[in-house]
Amino acid sequence: MKRFLLAAALFFACAGLAAAQSSAPSFYTYTSLKSANGEEIFHHICQGCHMPDGKGAIGAGTYPALAGNPKLASPQYMAAVILFGRHDMPSFESKPPSPGNFFRNASLTDAQIADVINYVRSHFGNHYSNTITATEVAAMYPQQTR
Repeated sequence: MKRFLLAAALFFACAGLAAAQSSAPSFYTYTSLKSANGEEIFHHICQGCHMPDGKGAIGAGTYPALAGNPKLASPQYMAAVILFGRHDMPSFESKPPSPGNFFRNASLTDAQIADVINYVRSHFGNHYSNTITATEVAAMYPQQTR
């Protein structure tokens, strides 16, 4: 009987662990990132620093809040930060891979950058109604890099 109870306990523990793992969000690969929309990009990239609620964090670094941040009134400001980086935030502009860059394949398309900007500006208590387009994002690149 003891063996049966032990086996049953192990079975249910493993089943619970498997269920917990199956409900966990999937990780993006470089290939699947290419089809991610703004919400997915936020949840799989941005929230790692800016937190799931967009309120930012302070710890090993300072990660600004996206919730209620007045700088987000300008979608062009957000695009510039995403494209070219700022402080410790890496650049996510679409560029040829370089072997020394950790984020070399984590570039986003102009449409994805516009989509994640529009997502953040309309969530986390932000209510900005104007949007940015992929064409407007593309126009922000210096001519020699395009």
